Amino acid sequence: MISHLNRKNSVTVASLVRSVEEEREGEGLREHCSKYLMARIGKPAAIGQMIARLPTTIPSSMGYFYSRSLKRKIELELESTQFDLIFVHCSSVAQYVENVTGIPKILDFGDMDSQKWLEYAKVKASVLSPGYYLEGRKLERNEKRLAKKFDYCSCTTRAEMDTLRAYNVGARTDWFPNGVDHVFFRPTEEPYEKDSLCFIGRMDYYPNQECMLEFCHHVLPLIRQKRPAVKLTIIGADPSKSIIQLSKIDGVTVTGSVPDVRPYVWRAAVNVAPLNIARGTQNKILESLAMGVPVVSSVIAAGGIDAVPGEHFLTASTHREYADQIIRLLDNPSERERFSQAGRDRMLSHHDWGKSMCRLDSLIENCMQLKSGS
Repeated sequence: MISHLNRKNSVTVASLVRSVEEEREGEGLREHCSKYLMARIGKPAAIGQMIARLPTTIPSSMGYFYSRSLKRKIELELESTQFDLIFVHCSSVAQYVENVTGIPKILDFGDMDSQKWLEYAKVKASVLSPGYYLEGRKLERNEKRLAKKFDYCSCTTRAEMDTLRAYNVGARTDWFPNGVDHVFFRPTEEPYEKDSLCFIGRMDYYPNQECMLEFCHHVLPLIRQKRPAVKLTIIGADPSKSIIQLSKIDGVTVTGSVPDVRPYVWRAAVNVAPLNIARGTQNKILESLAMGVPVVSSVIAAGGIDAVPGEHFLTASTHREYADQIIRLLDNPSERERFSQAGRDRMLSHHDWGKSMCRLDSLIENCMQLKSGS
């Protein structure tokens, strides 16, 4: 998105980083924009800001993403430069520019984060559930408030846009889908391993942890009744202790961070995405389908993919359904090949970045015309 906008415009990017390593990696953004503003705030300080907001009406999430230094840098940039548009990605950082006036502003919610926290409250059976519920309600109130302060609001899926519109706050809304780089994420001519499964995702993220724990303990044994040699590779940074423990199960590998996920996915016969909590678009599904690796997904994770279950990929809801759908692909190479080709074709036709950016361009044009009154 940044590269696309910078082709015809002068783009200034403002972003937080959490560590010296992230700061170093973030410098790569300079190649894709005209100017890069960055401020570092470590996790301990960010968590402290979250806790400080617990007794207030401000969501803790907004404390986690707040930096006084970045706020000042943005203010100075706005004082010295006449911008034609402000584009904000994620409601938790809208706080930096919510009170700016006189410049067209778009708030790209991406996903409606409040609904994710409310799902946490239902799924996480612990003493923290009331806290998740409270955070969800705080975020929902702030999403409604923020939507009124921007000229246009966007989401990544029709379903997320429907949630936003259900707030009935009068915000002008539209959506544009996440895309996938189908050149980078392309099929390989190397053969796949016939009894191999994979899962991709950051493993410090609760929905990824929860679904893998359930899958390994309840679905994998069912698959092994029919395919005893089946293997599972869990690919993703910062695995928790409970996820690392899964590597003690015969045939389960936990990689941690890897320099390139593609070789792991290419080797897999099936990519699984059995998430019980999911909002918006699961990029892991887009990338796998673009690589020609069939996906078996939860119904909820499939909701953000512009593809047809049963035609371009497979979905399941129960442990038995997951096992049956995966075995279906493992047992039948021609069936796997059919889904491999269908999934790739759908990514080219419906999740191409070029087409997605055309929708973004149209949204920006509508916002600019609205603000100018033309």
